[in-house]
Amino acid sequence: MASLIRALRPLCRTAPSFRMATRRPLPNHWTPSTHAFSTTSRRRDVDLSNLTPTPITLLSETESMMADTVSKFAQEQIGPKVRDMDEAEVMDPAVVEHLFEQGLMGIEVPEEYGGAGMNFTSAIVAIEELARVDPSVSVLVDVHNTLVNTAILRYGDAQARRTWLPKLATGTVGSFCLSEPASGSDAFALQTKAEKLADGYRLNGSKMWITNAMESSVFIVFANLNPSQGYKGITAFIVEKGTPGFSIAKKEKKLGIRASSTCVLNFDDVVIPKSSLLGEEGQGYKYAISVLNEGRIGIAAQMTGLALGAWENAASYVWNDRRQFGQLIGNFQGMQHQLAQAYTEIAAARALVYNAARKKEAGQDFVQDAAMAKLYASQVAGRVSGSAVEWMGGMGFVREGIAEKMFRDSKIGAIYEGTSNIQLQTIAKLLQKQYTN
Repeated sequence: MASLIRALRPLCRTAPSFRMATRRPLPNHWTPSTHAFSTTSRRRDVDLSNLTPTPITLLSETESMMADTVSKFAQEQIGPKVRDMDEAEVMDPAVVEHLFEQGLMGIEVPEEYGGAGMNFTSAIVAIEELARVDPSVSVLVDVHNTLVNTAILRYGDAQARRTWLPKLATGTVGSFCLSEPASGSDAFALQTKAEKLADGYRLNGSKMWITNAMESSVFIVFANLNPSQGYKGITAFIVEKGTPGFSIAKKEKKLGIRASSTCVLNFDDVVIPKSSLLGEEGQGYKYAISVLNEGRIGIAAQMTGLALGAWENAASYVWNDRRQFGQLIGNFQGMQHQLAQAYTEIAAARALVYNAARKKEAGQDFVQDAAMAKLYASQVAGRVSGSAVEWMGGMGFVREGIAEKMFRDSKIGAIYEGTSNIQLQTIAKLLQKQYTN
């Protein structure tokens, strides 16, 4: 398959930001009746006041082509390997290689650094389409794009961008290392320490629940350079795999997204040069929170894609194969109502996801929108994937298809990049601020 990005780049350069397109349907591919309108990541430079309002999920021609192409790629190149990767709990290296070949690991990275130079919504579209086939692959792409690439692109200096972005866009997987054994939702409790040296820094501590760790060669690590200052001492560093003292201590065995690696990392007197500092000293906590707010939209997209994949798989079975009492069970009114309810909830979740993405692109405050999208999308993913197992009966319960896998994979949506309770707290605080006299 020819590179996705090579095919879309000319269109990215020439298409107006609000050019509309009709998306070509693919076999077994859900095609929404509406698409969203941006192809540029620089929404802050656009005067939105005179634009005609459009449906939230209306995609530009570029974004629509991205969705169709990623869907086809996922079905053909990833789909046949999903069950084997889940059983082995290992990401097939060939899949990772294909992701780079297709340009999906540098979607927002500017072309000058070897990336696609596309907008944020294009990344969200890709994450959603991948999750319809395998949420494990989707989260690898999501974390790499929305956390790692974004952090370096936004907070790295010119040298850091020149050094790391070409690698991350073309062949090197990245990890975002914030969580620790006693510091998950409470990032203030971070214990990994950094010591300033004459010509660099020394890191000591450990990280836990680090996504992509087995595949990664570049790690963004958050450590406290000045513990007496609390969270104001937290600083971000870039650490390469193979640095003396840095090791992967344990790979976790998980309930879901089992092909996605999740590991414990140890830092034992890890000495790194001054150039490994990401941004400014003491600004790491601000960087992490800012990037995670965007990342939550990516996780929400992963969950809507998962829900849709589970729904499509089950709907196809009950409307074409499973019979009881002399007819397809999808013809029973009770089943039809459940399918309709689930699809409606998926559509509502997608509206929240795309609204948050568009607000982010427009330079508007999207923190509450991102929290609502992640909260609701993860709830919908759990409900729909669980119902899908029941709709399929015994075939949903066995490990022959993807139904039970999607159900297991859905649980992580309520946990990583901010638990559901954290999202509720964020939403409540912002609402309280708005409604308090």
